Amino acid sequence: MDTNRLCDETSPYLLQHRDNPVHWQPWSEAALAAAAASGKPILLSIGYAACHWCHVMAHECFENPAIAARMNELFINIKVDREERPDLDQIYQQALALMGEQGGWPLTMFLTSAGEPFWGGTYFPPEPRWGRPGFPQVLEAISEAYHARRADVAQNVGVLREALTRLGRPQSGGLITRHQLDPIAERLLRETDPINGGIGTAPKFPQCGILELLWRAWRRTRQRPYADAVVKALDAMSQGGIYDHLGGGFARYSTDARWLVPHFEKMLYDNAELVDLLTLVWQETASPLYRQRVDGTVGWVLREMLTAEGGFASSLDADSEHEEGKFYVWSEAEIDAVLGARAEMFKRFYDVTRQGNWEGRTILNRSATPDLADEATERELGECRSLLLAARAKRVRPGWDDKVLADWNGLMIAAMARAGLVFDRPEWVAAARNAFEFICRAMTGADGRLRHSWRSGRARHPANLDDYANLCRAALVLHEIADDEALLARVEGWLEILDRHYRDPAGGYFFSADDTPALITRAKTAADAATPAGNGTLVGVLARLAMVTGNDKYRATAEEIVTTFSGELGRNFFPLATLLNNVELLIEPVQIILVGDPTDAGFSALRRAAYRGSLPNRVVLARPPGRDLPATHPAYGKGLVDGRAAAYVCKGPVCSLPIVEPEPLVATLADIR
Repeated sequence: MDTNRLCDETSPYLLQHRDNPVHWQPWSEAALAAAAASGKPILLSIGYAACHWCHVMAHECFENPAIAARMNELFINIKVDREERPDLDQIYQQALALMGEQGGWPLTMFLTSAGEPFWGGTYFPPEPRWGRPGFPQVLEAISEAYHARRADVAQNVGVLREALTRLGRPQSGGLITRHQLDPIAERLLRETDPINGGIGTAPKFPQCGILELLWRAWRRTRQRPYADAVVKALDAMSQGGIYDHLGGGFARYSTDARWLVPHFEKMLYDNAELVDLLTLVWQETASPLYRQRVDGTVGWVLREMLTAEGGFASSLDADSEHEEGKFYVWSEAEIDAVLGARAEMFKRFYDVTRQGNWEGRTILNRSATPDLADEATERELGECRSLLLAARAKRVRPGWDDKVLADWNGLMIAAMARAGLVFDRPEWVAAARNAFEFICRAMTGADGRLRHSWRSGRARHPANLDDYANLCRAALVLHEIADDEALLARVEGWLEILDRHYRDPAGGYFFSADDTPALITRAKTAADAATPAGNGTLVGVLARLAMVTGNDKYRATAEEIVTTFSGELGRNFFPLATLLNNVELLIEPVQIILVGDPTDAGFSALRRAAYRGSLPNRVVLARPPGRDLPATHPAYGKGLVDGRAAAYVCKGPVCSLPIVEPEPLVATLADIR
C-alpha cells in the first residue's frame, strides 16, 4: 500500500485525488487486510465531488507533501465517495454522531484495521485555526493513542459497536392511524418560518418530505395555515437565490434564512424532490411560477445532467476555478455590458446593485419582486436571461459528476414522468422511460441484481435499499402512464431480491444486502436524510402494488414496515416524513379507475381530468375493455357505459357511479379530503 491506487476508479471524486501524494486506497477487503498486516490504524476520508469543504481540505492537507508523508507513515489511508458508498457513509456518520460530534463532509474517521471507528471529525485545517486543531497534530495524537493506549481505544470501539448495533433495532409499535397524523403536522407547522418560508432557520434545506406532509394536512383538514406554509416556502425558494434564474435548477441549500445565498452545488436528488412537490402543489394552485420552475428545472436536467447513454448525472460542483459560486454570480458592470439598454429594468427585478448582495457580487434573485409582472415585461426579462445565459456559457464551468446513481435516478425518473403527465409534456415521460431502461440494462449484473453506481461503461458497488425502493416507485409511476405489465413484473422481481437479501425477520429492511462485504454493521432505519428513507418509500410502493395486483401480501408487508418503526414517533418524528406520507396513502388511497381504449378521445379527456386536482393519495388504474381488475378490487367488473370510456372513483370498498365526462370527474375529485 505504498502508492496511490485511485487511478482505476470510476468515481470523479476519487479520481480528483489520484494525484495526491497521499497513498489513497479505495475501500476494499484488500485495504482492510493491509491495515491488519501493517499494524497501522486506518484513516478514512469520505466526501463527494460537489463538496466545497472537501476541496478545501484536499488543497490544504492532502496536496501538502509534508502532511501526506505523515499520513502515509502513520496510517493506511482510504478514500470513499459517499455517493458511491452511502452504506459506509451512513455507518460512519452515525458513529461520529454517537461521539457527540456534528456530522458532514469531508468526514474524517479513524478506524481499527477491522474497520471499527474509535475517533473522528469532519474538516481539519492544516494548522490550528478557528478553535480546531491542525490536521498534523490530529494525526500525531491519534497514532500515539492507537499504539500506546490500546485499552482506551478498545473501550471506545466497544461502546460505539454496541451503540451502532442498537441503531439497527428501532422502536416498534402498532399501526399508525390517520388521527395520529394531524397532531404531528400541527407540531411541524410550528417549525416553519412565517417570514421567509421554509423549515427552521439558517442554513435552510428544502425539506420536501416535511412540506409534503404539511400539504397533505391541508388536503385533509382544509386548515389554511398548512397550505400557506407550503406556498410561502415554495415561493421563497422559487424566487430566491437558491434557484438558478438563468440555467434552471435548485442549489442544495441556502446558507441564510432568506434563501438568498445558496451553497452553489446542484444535486440531482434535490431537484427531483422539488419537481415532485412543485407539481403536486401546482395541481391545486395553478401557480404560473411553479409551472415555470418545473419547466426550468426539468429543462436544466435534460440539457446539463443527461449522460450520452440516457441516465441522469449526479451533481454540479459548487466551485469553479477554485472559487465557490464564481460561475453563477455577476457584477453590475457585467450585466450592463451584456444587456445594454435593457439592463436597468433587469437590475430592478433581479436585485443587481453596484455593491452586490454577496461578497461584492450579485446572486440573481427576485425575492423583493416575487410577483410575476405583466406578460410583455416577463417576456423581455426572459430574453435578458437568455442573453446572460449565453454569456455565462463562456465561463469556466463547475465540475460535472457524471456518475449515474440508481437511487437518485429513481427519484428523478418518477418526478419527471409524473410532471410530464400532469403538464402534458410527453418528451419528459420519454426521457424518464429511457433513463429507466438504461438502468435496467446497464446497471443489472449477471446475477439479476442491481448495482448502485455506473460510469464509463462500468456498473459497480452493491445496490442498497434506496436503489430498489426508488426504482420500484419510478416503475409504478411509469406503469400508471403506460399500463405495461413488464413494469409490474420488474417491480415484483426487485421486491423478491429485497426479501431475500435485505429483509430483517424482525421487520423492515436493512439498508445493505446480507452479502455486502467489509461492513461492520447493517443499518436499518426509516429516518429520512438528504433523500427519502427506503423503508418509508417502500410503504407506498407496496400499498400501490397491492391495489394494482390484488395481492394482499404486499399490503401486509407494508403494514409490517409501519409497525417496525412506529414506536420511533415517540422519540423523534421529524425525520419520518416519508414514512408518514406513505402511511396516509396506505390507509386512505383514492383510486381512479379508467376503463376505455387509450387512443379514444373520451378516454384521454378523462385521464387528463384525473390529474387536474392535487391528490397526494391518487392511484390511477387504466384498463382497456375486457381486461378486468383483480376480483378483490372494489371496481371489479365495472366497464364502459354505452360504449363510452368511464371513470370510477373508489375510496375504501366503495366506488362512485360511472363518470363519462371530464368536468364531473374533476368535481368529484375536488370534493375529496
